[in-house]
Amino acid sequence: MTITHALLAFTLAAGLLTITPGLDTALVLRTAAVEDARRAMLAGLGICCGCLIWGFAASVGLGAVLAVSHVAYSTLRVAGACYLIFLGTKMLLRSHPAPSVTNDVSSPSVSESPASARRWFVRGLLTNLLNPKVGVFHVTFLPQFIPAGVHVTLFSMLLAAIHAALGILWFSLLTLATRPLSHWLRQRRVARTLDRTTGAVLVGFGFRLVFDNRR
Repeated sequence: MTITHALLAFTLAAGLLTITPGLDTALVLRTAAVEDARRAMLAGLGICCGCLIWGFAASVGLGAVLAVSHVAYSTLRVAGACYLIFLGTKMLLRSHPAPSVTNDVSSPSVSESPASARRWFVRGLLTNLLNPKVGVFHVTFLPQFIPAGVHVTLFSMLLAAIHAALGILWFSLLTLATRPLSHWLRQRRVARTLDRTTGAVLVGFGFRLVFDNRR
């Protein structure tokens, strides 16, 4: 396999995996619909940074620890499950006051601090990093597209960067798709339904991690 063929094959495979509905898509889509585009993209950027970190870990062998160490895998699995259940429960219990001029979730507060904005980035980052299956995925998936004779670490990071770029593109398209329906999506009943649905998905993923001992 040549470098060109490897890059093309990986881009196609990673693109298909990126658009497959999953936890990341649900989180970004919910944030874009209920919050706003900026917060959704911050969450998406956090998710993609998580992919880069996992890609680097896999390239230097750290990610392989999850594939062979039951203790490391189980520890990260339980931590990730607790975080997903916590985040999902917050969405399930989130109140939705009637929209008003001064209390509207559709527009970010003018006084929103940088720390508050970073919270959405951290939410996406932790959602990705605390999922051990993402680490195992990178360990098993990336090596299939590394041709002979290349610098493994650098080429692995290039593949991870491509995956992250595809993620940013996909999250941007999702966010733009919600714009024409933004007013309807942020109605109290619709926003509550989106929060309940996404919260249930997050809690479901969390419990799935708790009880799934398979690699």
